[in-house]
Amino acid sequence: MNIPFLIAKRYFFSKSKQKAINIINMISLSLIVISSASLIIVLSGFSGLKDYGLSFSNSFDPEYRILPKTGKTFLIDSTITWSLSSVSEIRNFTPVIEEKIFLSFRGKNHVAYLRGIDSSYFKVIPLKKLIQMGKLFNPGYDEVVIGSGIANILNLGIYDFNDFLKLTALKKETGRLINVNPFREKRSLVSGIFQVGDDIDKKYLFSSTAFSKNLFQIPKKFYSYIDLTVNENISSESLLKKVQPFFLDKITVKSKQQLNPAFYKMLNTENIAIYFIFTLVLIISLFNVIGSLFIMMLEKKPNLKILNAMGFRKKHNKRIFFYLGLMISWIGGLFGLILGLTLLLIQYFSPFLYVPGTVLPYPVSFKINDLILVISTLIILGLVSSSWATFKYKD
Repeated sequence: MNIPFLIAKRYFFSKSKQKAINIINMISLSLIVISSASLIIVLSGFSGLKDYGLSFSNSFDPEYRILPKTGKTFLIDSTITWSLSSVSEIRNFTPVIEEKIFLSFRGKNHVAYLRGIDSSYFKVIPLKKLIQMGKLFNPGYDEVVIGSGIANILNLGIYDFNDFLKLTALKKETGRLINVNPFREKRSLVSGIFQVGDDIDKKYLFSSTAFSKNLFQIPKKFYSYIDLTVNENISSESLLKKVQPFFLDKITVKSKQQLNPAFYKMLNTENIAIYFIFTLVLIISLFNVIGSLFIMMLEKKPNLKILNAMGFRKKHNKRIFFYLGLMISWIGGLFGLILGLTLLLIQYFSPFLYVPGTVLPYPVSFKINDLILVISTLIILGLVSSSWATFKYKD
């Protein structure tokens, strides 16, 4: 049942009808303030969580990646690397080898992806900063850096000389079909453990380019893809047009979002869902504004008849209540935005909410797009609710 009508039922049979109307208007205004403040707070809070989550993947994923259109590897020789370095939009690039690998350690097994990298990789991805324990592998030795998730699954530590991590890969070509082991194995020492995020930590480990090429039997000048960073905003299509002439094979260029489509789709879907849920709360609050307008129109009907008798047009009656509805909706929304932004600033500069079980302040991120979205929602819903209430009014 509508809250204004509940208040009206209590007060309209008393001697103070005006008091009842004032209380109803205050309740309607308060609900608009609370719902609009909640909308901007939730959108900013979700943006903060989104940015916090993306900060991990952004430190691990490249801005763009060049991949072969068909097959797992493609030729990258000195001519291609020189051509790529001449492109003004490209700041840094690094060729990478990546293949699926089967890991074994003291009876425990896990499937992950091994990335073979060289020193140029650190100009694109700050892997050294992500290592939480140990150090980077020595390119001259059979050493790897693993994710903390893999370390937990296999119960692995760094520099365990009592037992080595066994890496098993499928052989490319055996040359024979009978009594041939289809797998190729190498043992390595864990030199470091990195930590980014749960999914990534369970999925990847790193080694030198020479180690991975030897394990996967990949020719010297062949790689899985090229990771790169750019100097300015450029679309993947434009970048593809610039670099395709350098390669003998057909290639494709993918941005960070295109490399993780499911992850970014999930974030966008959650953002839309949150917006609609709290917009529904705002719509429910505006129903109280509609109720308030109906009550005022009924209570002021005798006064309006006097005005009509004095020459006041009937269409102007509806316009009065239409503007009144807009005032309640928009002024309440303005105060709600001020309240919400004030709480967000307090949380940003002097946190009072923390992630449960941690000392991490709940992240908030104020974005102008969120503010524009909330203001647009308030304007549109205020117009719709006030128009609907006055349209239904009969003189």
